[in-house]
Amino acid sequence: MQTEIIIAGFGGQGILFAGQLIAYAAMDSGKNVTWIPSYGPEMRGGTANCTVIVADEEIGAPTVRNPRAAMVFNLPSFDKYEPLVVPEGVLIVNKSLVDREYERDDLITVMIPANEIAESLGEKRLTNMVMLGALLEHLPVLSIDAIENALSQHLPERHKHLLPLNSKALLEGAQFAREAFAPIK
Repeated sequence: MQTEIIIAGFGGQGILFAGQLIAYAAMDSGKNVTWIPSYGPEMRGGTANCTVIVADEEIGAPTVRNPRAAMVFNLPSFDKYEPLVVPEGVLIVNKSLVDREYERDDLITVMIPANEIAESLGEKRLTNMVMLGALLEHLPVLSIDAIENALSQHLPERHKHLLPLNSKALLEGAQFAREAFAPIK
């Protein structure tokens, strides 16, 4: 089985790190993976997205036109990727920065106030972990335990003190998604 995920927003939101973390967790779990980052000329504030493919078998091509899932962190990314997710796919939207409702009713869509949840945990940089927890609740490509293990193995030493908060953010995102997602109609 192969699962394609697009993560999109603007630089500084942890887009690329979330994708790397999925890739590390997949590799550590014995899966095949590709991770392709893309960002504008300015890292912070410019466009940023990445594509991650996780598969049990060899991956034929690293490009994705219609992903199984998308995590979108801002309105331009929402506008761009909502139409591209495959029917019955998963769309996780950072409602903190998106001021419109979703248009498709053939997706599992979670409109999550990720910025506010991260800030309630005391660290606004955890928005990406909140979003990732919400994604994994409805896209069981990896477990939260696998992500937590990848964090502990691959997080730079200077950030290891944030491991408990990262775990809490993942769990908060998953809980929100479990309780408040929009089911496929």
